[in-house]
Amino acid sequence: MDSLDRKNLPVHLAVIMDGNGRWAKQRMLRRIVGHQKGVETVRVIVEECSRLGIGYLTLFAFSAENWLRPKTEVKALMALLKQYIRGETARMMQNNIRFNVIGNRCDLPEDVNLEIESAIQKTAGNRGMLLTLALSYGSRQEIVAAARKLAREAAEGKLDPDAIDEGSFTGSLFTAGIPDPDLLIRTSGEMRISNFLLWQLAYAELYFTEVNWPDFDRNELARAFRDFQSRERRFGKTSEQLCQGEPEA
Repeated sequence: MDSLDRKNLPVHLAVIMDGNGRWAKQRMLRRIVGHQKGVETVRVIVEECSRLGIGYLTLFAFSAENWLRPKTEVKALMALLKQYIRGETARMMQNNIRFNVIGNRCDLPEDVNLEIESAIQKTAGNRGMLLTLALSYGSRQEIVAAARKLAREAAEGKLDPDAIDEGSFTGSLFTAGIPDPDLLIRTSGEMRISNFLLWQLAYAELYFTEVNWPDFDRNELARAFRDFQSRERRFGKTSEQLCQGEPEA
């Protein structure tokens, strides 16, 4: 980490935490053991990002499609999620981290939602990194929900359809008020976005690694950041325009 340019780190880091089950299978362990090990990695990466001054960290923890997994695994994941939130709230307070959740929370068990709400309220006054868990989240569903919201407002005469632009649409998403990610990391060798932040990732840098999530440590995070810092982010402009100091789009 000492070799990193602290002034050129992503403001918003998004992570698809993949490979817990694969990690466990390679060791002939139950899948839930991989998820438990993955929770330990979450703790390490959250604290490291907070220490580095990352403003926003969004973790894809449970997708809308994950409900299709075996019921026993889903039940175990919900129990693990509840345990994580309850156990980490004190750490978030110590590290000045705010807690947030995006997704269809109505799909989550009531006891999990109670823990979520408690953590959100307890950390609301913190002014450090915003940690967001995407739970029961699907980006296409999010976009459809935003379109419905705007359509409803237009039908009620509260909004001129011609006034709808990228800004108003962005403000209707689950991530309203959060800047778009600068960097997306996906672990375990998969090279797809998997219905995660489709709108928000329009100009994000993408980083894929073969490392399974339980083995993703501080060194791997530093490697991803170094790769990010080696890239030229042009936002549609030319290198020459950037060198001349023209503002980004």
